[in-house]
Amino acid sequence: MFARFTPEARRTTVRAGLLSLDHGRTTLDEDMLLLALAESWPVAGFTATPQAVTPGVAGAEAVTPEAVGAEIRNREAARGRAGDRELLAAIGVDLDEIRRRLPARRTDPLAWRLTRSRLRPLNVTLSGPAGDLLLTARARKVVEVALHTSGTGAGTGSEVTGEDLLKGLLADSSNASVSILRGLGVDLRGLAASIGFLREPA
Repeated sequence: MFARFTPEARRTTVRAGLLSLDHGRTTLDEDMLLLALAESWPVAGFTATPQAVTPGVAGAEAVTPEAVGAEIRNREAARGRAGDRELLAAIGVDLDEIRRRLPARRTDPLAWRLTRSRLRPLNVTLSGPAGDLLLTARARKVVEVALHTSGTGAGTGSEVTGEDLLKGLLADSSNASVSILRGLGVDLRGLAASIGFLREPA
């Protein structure tokens, strides 16, 4: 699947996987894709700096990795559940120690693959030196929408870009990423319009 991704989009997806592992997760969910996108903001002219915010798109300056990360932590705490990191620590597994022992290429996007299972086509897995992460249904939908919409923007060719991943996040108004952006005060309709995405979140 990565064959159709630009280097930027591949790097963002791998970064989302690494962030998931850093959070002690065993799957890749769409909130980590948003966090990875926030690290590489701006996306298609929608920027995170107050000086260059797209006109009419409120809240763009709030889309920083720190703000998105804080929203994710707040939502996890509100659910009152221990994260995977805490559960693994309870049985004596130190994720930081495991990470130190991983191959040096763990962050190299070219060392990672994104594959769909032939036997179970709904299973998409991000695999690399740091391990395997099954995409949740919502993260898989982000990738599928990105693949479907790639090439619809100006000058994008047929490769999946960071903008296409953002379209995938906006395609489902019930997912955590849309809720996080809304919580940060982002004008979702303005954001969708700024990247030429006709399917605007409700």
